[in-house]
Amino acid sequence: MKYRKLGSTSLDLSVIGVGTWQFGGEWGKDFTQQEVDAILTTAHEEGINLIDTAECYGDHLSERFIGDYLKRHNREDWVVATKFGHHFHDNFERTRHVSADEVLKQLDDSLLSLQTDYIDLYQSHSFKVHEFDNDDLWTMLDKQKERGKIKHIGLSMQNDPSVDHAKKAKSIGAEALQLIYNRLTREVEETIFPVAEQDDLGVLARVPLASGYLTGKYSPGDTFNANDVRSRHDKEDTRQKLVEVERILKEEVPEGTDMATWALSWCLKNDVVTSVIPGCKNPEQVRKNARAVNLLD
Repeated sequence: MKYRKLGSTSLDLSVIGVGTWQFGGEWGKDFTQQEVDAILTTAHEEGINLIDTAECYGDHLSERFIGDYLKRHNREDWVVATKFGHHFHDNFERTRHVSADEVLKQLDDSLLSLQTDYIDLYQSHSFKVHEFDNDDLWTMLDKQKERGKIKHIGLSMQNDPSVDHAKKAKSIGAEALQLIYNRLTREVEETIFPVAEQDDLGVLARVPLASGYLTGKYSPGDTFNANDVRSRHDKEDTRQKLVEVERILKEEVPEGTDMATWALSWCLKNDVVTSVIPGCKNPEQVRKNARAVNLLD
């Protein structure tokens, strides 16, 4: 495994992390604690130390799985990142809750779910413009840092609408940006990456496999079952992406190289990126993700 420093923080992150949206039950599979344990144990064996989750991945369900694991293992082995701002409902819908009081409750609920005294990286979750400009919220979070509940603040952002948020990150005490970056989604190279470089902000690349499209397992015209979040994607947009994936697989991925492993290494060859946070459904996918570091030399 290789490690990179997260911006101006003292955190050394494995360049491959574990994304855990899938633990919340929206990617076509309901996980057991035993399955989560196997994934996180394999990640630790591979040298991975970053877990990224959110309060709304199944109404703290993902966090609870992680917390159950953490209470039985060394908490100090892990950099735990979670998010705030949403509430998950049983119909896979989310409502937004971003006032200082609401977020403080979310923070305490996340600490309880994760069974930890502190969160390494606490990230706003896809804030809109009017939600971001909230002095009471950022002041409250700064106080929670002073109390030790939070080590660092980050912004998990939508890409185009968030350029201004990135420019204001340092002013509200944020030290890291999480954004969508993969071979199919590259506009941040021109918009947000320059800001991150200038202000020494860490960058976490989420959706590095383009919601699984860059695994090479799917072809144009493939469909997803109703309990898979990808079934809610625009069908024509999905078809066009899969056509492009076929081209990339043929023209860019070296023969004999797993496409998913290649796609992760592609993101990491940009030095602005601290870590990628792919999801995974089993230990073998964790190992395959970790092998991306072998393509960086």
